[in-house]
Amino acid sequence: MEKLFKLKEHNTNVKTEIIAGLTTFFTMAYIIFVNPSMLGPDGPAKMPTVAVMTATCLAAALGTFLIGLLTNYPLAQAPGMGLNAVFAFTLCGQMGLSWTASLSAVFIAGIFFMLLTVSGFRQAMINAIPLQLKKAISAGIGMFIALIGFSNAGFLSSETGTIIGMASLKSPTTLLALFGLILAIILVVSKVPAALFISIIGTSIVGCICQFGLKIDMGLSLPTSWVPQVDFSTFGKAFFGFKEFFAAPIMAIVSVLITLVLVDMFDTVGTLIGAANKAGYLDKDGNLPKAEKAMFADATATAAGAILGTSTVTTYVESTAGISAGGKTALTSFVTAFCFLLSLVLSPLLGFVPAAATAPVLILVGVMMCSSLKEIEWNDIETAIPAFLTVFTMPIFYSITNGLAFGFISYTIIKAVRGKFKEIHPIMYVIVVLFIVKFVIENLPA
Repeated sequence: MEKLFKLKEHNTNVKTEIIAGLTTFFTMAYIIFVNPSMLGPDGPAKMPTVAVMTATCLAAALGTFLIGLLTNYPLAQAPGMGLNAVFAFTLCGQMGLSWTASLSAVFIAGIFFMLLTVSGFRQAMINAIPLQLKKAISAGIGMFIALIGFSNAGFLSSETGTIIGMASLKSPTTLLALFGLILAIILVVSKVPAALFISIIGTSIVGCICQFGLKIDMGLSLPTSWVPQVDFSTFGKAFFGFKEFFAAPIMAIVSVLITLVLVDMFDTVGTLIGAANKAGYLDKDGNLPKAEKAMFADATATAAGAILGTSTVTTYVESTAGISAGGKTALTSFVTAFCFLLSLVLSPLLGFVPAAATAPVLILVGVMMCSSLKEIEWNDIETAIPAFLTVFTMPIFYSITNGLAFGFISYTIIKAVRGKFKEIHPIMYVIVVLFIVKFVIENLPA
């Protein structure tokens, strides 16, 4: 073990690493229940619930083990929040693809991400997008996720005489979601470890008491069997959706792949830098040793996750929880991965977790993703306009892709009008042209 993890060299021990691994797991365990709610039968993806949970646990275990093995860093991976929204609401919703074809798209994006990493072109792609827009993309997706959370909670209504308004709080499930939101807020601001996971469990328990004790309909159902189940019905289906995916309009295909790759890339880079800084792994120039290996593990896990049957796998910022608990090596990652494997026995509990329990988590994840807004230079109008359009249009258009398009196009136009052509990376011109062609094709007369 010492030879594999170099515990003494990193001034740590087995006990500390195990505690750190458990800490990371419980901090990000909410994804076990949230991902099936995003990709399951009640959303546009309409995937089988238990199959999504099975794929989520296996993909998280595989990705976490892989990134630990390749880097010896205490990092963890799982299907990413925001990226699962792209899968459900852009691929399956906006584009109308089946979940099988959407898995094919994720698999292709994973392979493309691997090639970008190996070739070194990844750095050029990252450098092409202005830092301010990168921050806006993260916040925009956060707003989009929060909107989904408010909708799932039953807080929104289109029957108020306005474009959108607040729904009635008379519904028992809406009241349960409100309770869950208050509970989650209290736990988060109190800095309780695994706050989001605990809020899901706590809200679900209250829902069970209301339905099975007080006979108030909360939309819950008793499991048909208490024996843990695994469902591999999505396994390998990514290989059967290529024909449908490539039958879509070419610009739609290009824009989707750009979105999947860019969002995963920026999400991973930001998380790696944040976690590495917390762990003290950055060198004197602020670079992360083994960054390419970490990115390759991320891309490989994405392709493998698609084969298993889930949306894009990415490195989790919750890894910093384990690092704060003393985790310094891949032993922390291995413990977290093992916990995800053990989580496969939780399948009978899925019926006890209502949307009212997971919706508050989506709202607070949105809050956390919006932290990047403080790093945007709002006093610079040339930056503020494209950043604002990126953040605002993602939720109001209910489309991450269109939000990216508005941000990228407006940024390029503004810089061109101001004569600052050197500030526009050549790759940005290509992306903008692709987005413009996409809009033209979509709006041609039938």
